[in-house]
Amino acid sequence: MFNRNRCLRQVAAIASISSLLAGCGVLSSDTPEDEGPIVVGTTSAPSTLDPAASWDSSWELFRNVYQTLLSYPTGASDPQPDAAEQCGFSDSSNQVYRCELREGLKFSNGDALDAQAVKYSFDRIRKINVNGGPAGLLGSLERVQAPNEREVIFHLNKPDATFPFVLATPAMSIVSPQAYPENSLRKGSDAVGSGPYTLDSYEDGKEAVLVRNDGYKGYAERRNDAVTIRYFQDSGAMVKALRDEQIDVTYRGLAAGDVVDLQSKTSNEEEIQLVDGTGTDINYLVFNPKDSWAKRKPVRQAIAQVIDRAAITHKVYKDTVDPLYSMVPKGLTGHTTGFFDDYGDPDVDKAREILSDAGINQRVPLTFWYTSDRYGSETAGEFKELKRQLEDSGLFTISLKSRPWKTYVEGYQKGEYPVFGRGWFPDFPDAENFIAPFVGEQNALGTPYPAPEITGDLLPRSRRESDRANVEKEFEEAQRILVDDARLLPLWQGRQYVAASRDVSGAERALDPSTIMMMWELHRKTAW
Repeated sequence: MFNRNRCLRQVAAIASISSLLAGCGVLSSDTPEDEGPIVVGTTSAPSTLDPAASWDSSWELFRNVYQTLLSYPTGASDPQPDAAEQCGFSDSSNQVYRCELREGLKFSNGDALDAQAVKYSFDRIRKINVNGGPAGLLGSLERVQAPNEREVIFHLNKPDATFPFVLATPAMSIVSPQAYPENSLRKGSDAVGSGPYTLDSYEDGKEAVLVRNDGYKGYAERRNDAVTIRYFQDSGAMVKALRDEQIDVTYRGLAAGDVVDLQSKTSNEEEIQLVDGTGTDINYLVFNPKDSWAKRKPVRQAIAQVIDRAAITHKVYKDTVDPLYSMVPKGLTGHTTGFFDDYGDPDVDKAREILSDAGINQRVPLTFWYTSDRYGSETAGEFKELKRQLEDSGLFTISLKSRPWKTYVEGYQKGEYPVFGRGWFPDFPDAENFIAPFVGEQNALGTPYPAPEITGDLLPRSRRESDRANVEKEFEEAQRILVDDARLLPLWQGRQYVAASRDVSGAERALDPSTIMMMWELHRKTAW
């Protein structure tokens, strides 16, 4: 049996936090020292600069240069006002949501950010309606009103207690009507927002330079004047840059081997701190119903019966992630172990029987696709391990193909991949966000999945409940359906690791509940 809870040795200063929301301040200092921009490295480059096009980790940049009506101040687990001064449901059925904007808001180009700009931004998302884009988050929105300069009213077509969480996602970033076309995506390498920073320069796939937006009015208390984000192709190059003092912080994409190596160092060997926090990101496979083999339920069930998650998490990820047996991760109301309950341990004989009962007596040929530059350096190894497991069963012949994220997105949105890998960093910390985005005719995967019982009954029922602790039954039932269909196959749940030089503070406070980095929390220490 693999030891999934092995003791981890310390490196320099390891801040081990039980919750990313705690903001315990272990590494904090009250007085920032201005010594140039904080330089952050990540393997997660944006796919777009236009919020109307993105339901992916482009949000990491959006959070810092655009503004949303609501957001998550440090330590908050529920959405709080940002561009808004106050927001709330104005009816008892959770169908009318009203926000009042802060006074004097402006975009970085000087345009006024008023209620009409907010309405324009939401209407634009739905008009452009990018396949697999953020319009899928607005299924409950009927119309937006802007009765005066500061008041915005959202009328919903059904009760939806999760709507404030949707407003807090960077997908709902507010854009200038003068700078962003109404019916098409904005082109170019700049952004016009009203967030804590302005995008001073951007080189696709290489670097984003952020500088303090002096006109910003919101909740963020900036502890630095500038941040430069550098995009890396792999973890090894990123960690080398950290050790060579070319960057100050790494975020998103640390390879398991690099994490283990950093954990193993002694304080005398390395001037690096590692923040280890609870994560709710998940990794899973998607089966495309357009494919002649992937559309067959017995094929999907046989794959679910063969895959050994514990081997993947141990051999490929060196126990820096945990096996996952439901789409809702551990730590959230509604989490189950449905795939383990139904399939148990990997069993080739049971898988062969599933296929045989369906009249399938040949090796099933499938092509598995993965992105080469989005979810970390182990992705290729993960898919090689999946191929090995399935082919060693004697039941499958697996071909592997990959693409960089930008073209990978286009491929799955067009339905080109029979089976493909995806990761999911939550839009908001609720079980809803691990089910609703993946079902329905329009969803975040670009692969229709009607699931009428989920979309027509269970989700609407759960959205009428403001107390999210009371929706466990609905989400457990939804996951039972997902397990039975096996259209989505969860593999593992991650943790969050942020490595930083010892002279940088704020890393333990910088991740919001969706594990998006709030760059303004980072700053240099005046003393250690």
